[in-house]
Parts: sequence; structure tokens; C-alpha cells
Amino acid sequence: MKLSRIAMLLCLCGFPLLANAAPLALPAVTSVPTPAGGQEYTVSLQLLAVMTALTLLPAILLGMTAFTRIMIVLSILRQALGTGQTPSNQILLSLALFLTLFIMHPVAEVAYTDAIKPYIAEEINFDQALERGFQPFREFMLRQTREEDIGRFAEIAGMQQFDKPEDVPFTILMASFLTSELKTAFQIGFLLFIPFVVIDLVVASVLMSMGMMMLSPMMISLPFKIMLFVLVDGWGLVMGSLAASFYQ
Repeated sequence: MKLSRIAMLLCLCGFPLLANAAPLALPAVTSVPTPAGGQEYTVSLQLLAVMTALTLLPAILLGMTAFTRIMIVLSILRQALGTGQTPSNQILLSLALFLTLFIMHPVAEVAYTDAIKPYIAEEINFDQALERGFQPFREFMLRQTREEDIGRFAEIAGMQQFDKPEDVPFTILMASFLTSELKTAFQIGFLLFIPFVVIDLVVASVLMSMGMMMLSPMMISLPFKIMLFVLVDGWGLVMGSLAASFYQ
């Protein structure tokens, strides 16, 4: 009890000292005006902005890269094969991630050469590095986006038609890019579904003609679909076609 009273007395005596103490200065959190009229932030604030941006990596991966199209096509392919959860979600995710890395490598390399490398060498400031770093991704997204999708979202936003691709705001480009990717992914998935549907129809017709209506057609057609997919090197064709679809 005596120790607790002594501690409370010391705290009460220390409150006036803390109140009269000068506020702690954070010299690292500062901004310096540039000759052009902008603001250049210190390294601590820049690192804080970079670490905060890392939390947006899932959104960037889904909204600015080839990941969305690849993942949807692989999911539709698994459903068309009728193999249930084989390959598993983890395997499909790994395939989509590594194929996305392969496709986006030239874009990331340009961003590193034009933005990250000069910024590390202190040749450009943070704002310039951010602008240069997003430019290759913007060009990639414009190549994969349909003009009608851009026009649709521009009309919704109440904007006029754009004269140049550089005039498209990033918000409209992001929505248009995702819409185009979904449309393209389902078109590819539809083409993948057709041969497997034909096999299911043939097997169901044969079983019906033989009077074996109680036997599930999926049980008979599954081996034929897997055999056909393996014989034509299906995984290689699908992965190669997906990668080539981003360079056309």
C-alpha cells in the first residue's frame, strides 16, 4: 500500500512537469517547397507512403495486372473438366500468380528503369517517381481496354469523349479495364467449354441409347475429357494462349 501511494504521489508531481515540457519535435516529418511550386517530402514520409501503399497490393494485383483474366479462365477450365476441386484453389492461384509475373515482367522492368532506379539514385523526387512508375501500367491497361467500355464509363461520369489515350482519367481507366478483362475472360472460358460440353452430350446420348439411364454421364465422360485434355497438351495451350492474348 505504501509503494502504491508513493507511485501515485510521484505521478501527481510529474504531471505539471509534463504539461510545461516542450512538445517533441519530429524533424523527419517535414516538407520542403520546390522551385517549381510543389512540395518535396522527407524520406520518412516517403517510406510511410510506400509502406501504406503495400496494403493496396491485392487491389493493384486485381485491378491493374493480368491476374483477373487468368484466374477466371483457369476457374472456368476446372469447371469444364468437371474435376471438382482438382487442381485445388492454391494450385490455380499459384499458376495465375506466376503467369501474371511472366506477363507483367516487361511492364515492371520499365517501371523500375524509369522510376525506381532514378529515385534510388536521387535523380528525381518522389512525385516524379510515382508518376513514372504508374505510366507503364497505364499503357498496359489502355492496350487491353475496349474503347466502348471507356466511352460507357465516361458517359456515366458526365465527361466528353477523349481525344487522346493520355486524356483518360485513371478512375475511368480502372473501371473500364476491369470490365474489359471480365468480358475477355468469359469469352475465352466459353471457347474452352465447348469441346467438353460436346463430350458430355455424346456420352449422355450413348448411355441413353443403351438404356443405361441410371448411370451418371459425368462418371463416364470425365476420363475421356481428361484424356483429350492431356493428349492435346491442354495446360500448355491454355497457358500459352493466355499469355499471348496480352500481346496481340
